Amino acid sequence: LSIIKKSLADVQLAIKGLMVMSQELEELGKSMTDMIVPHMWEKVAYPSLKPLGAWVNDLIQRIVFLQTWLDFGKPIVYWISGFYFIPGFLTGTRQNFARKYTIPIDDIVYSFEVLTFEEGEELSQHPTDGAYIKGLFLEGANWSACPKQLIESTPKELYVNMPIIRLIPVKTSNKDNDGHNYECPVYKTSARSGQLSTTGHSTNFVLFIDLPMDKRHQQKHWIQRAVAMLCEKL
Repeated sequence: LSIIKKSLADVQLAIKGLMVMSQELEELGKSMTDMIVPHMWEKVAYPSLKPLGAWVNDLIQRIVFLQTWLDFGKPIVYWISGFYFIPGFLTGTRQNFARKYTIPIDDIVYSFEVLTFEEGEELSQHPTDGAYIKGLFLEGANWSACPKQLIESTPKELYVNMPIIRLIPVKTSNKDNDGHNYECPVYKTSARSGQLSTTGHSTNFVLFIDLPMDKRHQQKHWIQRAVAMLCEKL
């Protein structure tokens, strides 16, 4: 935010002739004219493919989300797309579970429960363990509320809003692996590709979420359709 504020002030001074118009400021002005997120902002921000107008609106929503959390305490449902570093949130949720039950964090994995939209609207308290998350979009398939499972995508519908999902930390030995699920990858953007950061995490991949599928289908059925969930849609 400080970089955005300073660069906007500098480019206004440069336009008035009160300071030198550097190459960076010139590129900033051109990007804003073309409605593209300036590289100066992009390199210190979260991954996003949105044009400038939508990107600014998204940034404001993220600020409101964090400010509301600061003012009124932790939310019942977390907007996972609003985090700058999502792996930090996922690790923190596992750490809380590990401390509560004195279990090594390396022995904890996630189980998942997809709620219906009606169940999501009725939530009034935090889960005993884990966290509720929202803000994911399904690409390449559709979601059936009854029964809760993946179904074929609707023609001309690129993205499907997913209901609230509960992240349930469990011991690795206690995880139920008998369910007929598709390991759905979650990405920050529709580009899907990313780079390996210095922390050992991909700059785009988030995690795999198990989504129930029809007994007739196997993993490869949805892999061939490139089914994934995204943290943003264009």
